[in-house]
Amino acid sequence: MSELLSKLEQIVGPNGLITGDDVQSRPADWTGQLICTAEAIVRPATAEELSAVLRLCNECEQPVVAAGGLTGLVKGAAASKEELLISFERMTEIEGIDPIGRTMTVQAGAPLQKVQEAAAEKDLLYAVDLGARGSATIGGNISTNAGGNQVIRYGMTRAHVLGVEAVLADGTILSSMNSLLKNNAGYDLKQLFIGSEGTLGLVTRAVLQLAPLPKSENTAFVGLKDFTSVTDFFQFAGARLGGALTAFEVLWKEHYQLIAIDSKRHTPPLGADHEFYVVIESTGADEEHDDIAFAAALEDTIEKEIVSDAVIASSKAQRNAIWAIREDIEALLGALFPCAVFDVSLPIKEMQTYTENLKTAIKSEWGDAARIIIFGHLGDGNLHIAISVRPWSDETHAQVEELVYEPLAKIGGSISAEHGVGLEKRAYLHLSRRPEEIALMRTLKSTLDPKGILNPGKIFTV
Repeated sequence: MSELLSKLEQIVGPNGLITGDDVQSRPADWTGQLICTAEAIVRPATAEELSAVLRLCNECEQPVVAAGGLTGLVKGAAASKEELLISFERMTEIEGIDPIGRTMTVQAGAPLQKVQEAAAEKDLLYAVDLGARGSATIGGNISTNAGGNQVIRYGMTRAHVLGVEAVLADGTILSSMNSLLKNNAGYDLKQLFIGSEGTLGLVTRAVLQLAPLPKSENTAFVGLKDFTSVTDFFQFAGARLGGALTAFEVLWKEHYQLIAIDSKRHTPPLGADHEFYVVIESTGADEEHDDIAFAAALEDTIEKEIVSDAVIASSKAQRNAIWAIREDIEALLGALFPCAVFDVSLPIKEMQTYTENLKTAIKSEWGDAARIIIFGHLGDGNLHIAISVRPWSDETHAQVEELVYEPLAKIGGSISAEHGVGLEKRAYLHLSRRPEEIALMRTLKSTLDPKGILNPGKIFTV
């Protein structure tokens, strides 16, 4: 290994290689609970450097793991001591913006928030938005096809990527940096790398599609009496606000109680006497008209007794305070740790039965020693679930996973909505994908990475 590391240092330079105790001084995930255990961290500064690194690693069958902002929840960037970690922290540049064509060219290590801010400076919007925007990187978003808060209006990451540059396992630089909205000249090769979690190739650059920056932004925090009211509200809002409906986030009562009331970290916008809470947001191009339409729609839902209570944000600060409750994952994990956190997708019509059955199953097994917190992007069918039981062990963790995942297969759900599979969910992949699909995935993997050096063990074992 020392000879390999010496050759790698010649490629990336002394600042591009981290070894020894300096490796273990780095976290392995965003919580800081785990330390990096890789043999070394390689930090290429260009696609050409990464190409040389992978060519060398492929020749000696040295496995590598790609790392972005470490904000995932499925151990997608977990590296063992026999593996090298490839970090994109030296590839963070925004290379250019075309304000007329509404595109942006960025390097894979660029943080999402940096991209959003650069677009806004040109009166444009990069519409993928996550709570971890300050740390999550574009390359990581692409590798997991990240979703986030605005999917019901703008779609997942896949909808915003026009082209990519990726380096294959053998060092080949595949440049498919398309900037056209319409390009049907053969296979759309970028799709191989979006959502494949770095198992087929490592994305180094991307061309992103931008949208006009909205001129209006209306946000409300709403209390509802039951789940039927939640779905009625979603349907009503969709009909009244149309394409302006941008976010529809739901918090179960237990989540709101924990974060907004018990944590003492926030000023509660509503009392804790509702069964469900919704963060609803619309954006548009006519501030005066949109403000009136949003308020009128909300008024009508109260008159129709769909909504029990509501508060409309009257300033950017109030809007941010509402979203801070939804995005306070630190308080959630602080209260429940150790716990299991899930990111699942299922038809909205199945959510009430699924969540009630899950609560019953958890309580039946662990009684009052269990806590279940549910929230998420209900508008696009994505729920986040945090479950804490006592005593906690690897065995109870596995039990909880089965109770969460097994029912999804029967209702057309998915074990992963937006975080990927990684190591954490690979044992349950068969619940969401047919054998023929998994077989084709394996074929693609063996074709593009025959020696299996890229993110080995992620998604499935080879």
